[in-house]
Amino acid sequence: MSTTTEAVPIGRPRDPKIEPAVLEATRQILGEEGFNAATVQEIARRSGTSAPAIYRRWPNRLALIEDAAFSTLTEIDIEATGDLRADLRQLIEGFHHSLDTPAARAAIPGLIAAYQHEPPPPTQWIKFSVRPQFYEIVEAAGTVPGLDVDEIFDVLHGTLLARIFIPLVAEHAQRIDTFVEMVVRILTPPPPTATRRTRARRATTKAREP
Repeated sequence: MSTTTEAVPIGRPRDPKIEPAVLEATRQILGEEGFNAATVQEIARRSGTSAPAIYRRWPNRLALIEDAAFSTLTEIDIEATGDLRADLRQLIEGFHHSLDTPAARAAIPGLIAAYQHEPPPPTQWIKFSVRPQFYEIVEAAGTVPGLDVDEIFDVLHGTLLARIFIPLVAEHAQRIDTFVEMVVRILTPPPPTATRRTRARRATTKAREP
């Protein structure tokens, strides 16, 4: 006779409909009324749930807004093929598409201001980062950039954000193809020409002269 007993869950199971409803309500409020209007109370009212139910799923209002505005970044799934140009284009298009939304446009400035008083832990944004995929793309292509890959990604990341969130930059931004080509050239610097090598040797020789 078996004496094994199954563990019985304590409390009511979570309603799987609440989380998507809360996220969608948050996006709607951000896009329609802005960051300040997206309070937990208003989100709860719009989604038909309660503030305690929201706090059981997110630690605070800022974490909820981040998930609502940036969750599509976690859906960017790129398998590096070794084709640097094609893989970069897919990554950049996915990043741009994920953040070029009314909710993200409202969230970014508000979050930056809020973080001046409530700085998030360093690991909080890791789940939204596409940096690991950028590394995989560069490695698969076999390129050896002449600059630090971290710094190249930071420039890429900052430029993309500027193209989306700064109106003056967005107005004059080049096509995605042009931007991709620029990043490819940064990652694959041309080999030095004979003239450059000659100049480099002359400069070295001159530096050694007494």
